[in-house]
Amino acid sequence: MARHEGSSGAVLMSTVAVAMALLLLLGFEHGDAATTFVVGDSNGWNLGTEGWPNGKVFRAGDILRFNYNPTVHNVVAVDEGGYRSCIAPRGAKVFNSGKDEIMLSRGQNFFICTTPGHCQAGMKIAINSL
Repeated sequence: MARHEGSSGAVLMSTVAVAMALLLLLGFEHGDAATTFVVGDSNGWNLGTEGWPNGKVFRAGDILRFNYNPTVHNVVAVDEGGYRSCIAPRGAKVFNSGKDEIMLSRGQNFFICTTPGHCQAGMKIAINSL
């Protein structure tokens, strides 16, 4: 009696390929999508926002949406020194549309408002992204 190992091997390979494709699809569908966070929730980006990140988990690739009045505020991406001093370093990226969306990078991310007195009044956030 002859054995037909070739056809059973092909069936096994097809089954493995389908199983891997399903795992990849499920993996992308659950957990890999970026989350969009509205900074300050319903209050938006405003004075006293400093504590807003507390208790939230951020991941690299997540989006921060800053909603604010652009005639009064801005958003400036700074380093830790700029965050602590409330002074934007030369060349810092300034956002001023009033509806800015900024993607988080892995590690520390710092943002301040450079309108005089606003950062000192808590219009700044520090976020550690996983």
